[in-house]
Amino acid sequence: MKFNKDTFDIIFFARGGQGAKVAAEIVAQAATRDGKFVQAFPYFGPERSGAPTKTYVRISDFEIRTHEPITDPDVVVVLDETLIGVDDVTANLDEKESLIINTTKSEMEIRNKLSHFKGKIHAVDAFGISFRIIGQPRPNTAILGKFVQVTEMAKLESVIEEFRKIFEKKIGKGATEKNIQAIRESYDTI
Repeated sequence: MKFNKDTFDIIFFARGGQGAKVAAEIVAQAATRDGKFVQAFPYFGPERSGAPTKTYVRISDFEIRTHEPITDPDVVVVLDETLIGVDDVTANLDEKESLIINTTKSEMEIRNKLSHFKGKIHAVDAFGISFRIIGQPRPNTAILGKFVQVTEMAKLESVIEEFRKIFEKKIGKGATEKNIQAIRESYDTI
């Protein structure tokens, strides 16, 4: 996905505890590793597990001077499909922009729920991939691969190295490598 403006804007929609903030941080750090300017910050309503959250990421070749929440994203990443209808996840996305969504539903089933949305839908079963490989439902890890595949805003190896840097000491080498395998598998999905 190529962009023609100075800044590429991303919104991650999730529920508290699904790791959208961590995924956004990894994307931002990977883009920084690739020589980009970045900005990432979460928005929490009531801070509790399961509550809807948004996390914003900006990526640019130039210094980013704005600090407002993103209202016109280039791509939206949805970690929990039950947020469709709770929040307008496709607000201000046009026909050239993309929705990346964690779901087992087909593109047509998602499009039926979002009849006004004319952009591209990239579905990935991030829960299924992470549960099968990691043994836990961690959609944030698996969806990173799909994000890189769709947007090309960071290199896959940069995302993997940032994940390794952040998590190897926290969760161990074995668990880290399983998460990386989930990232790679999601990247390779069609």
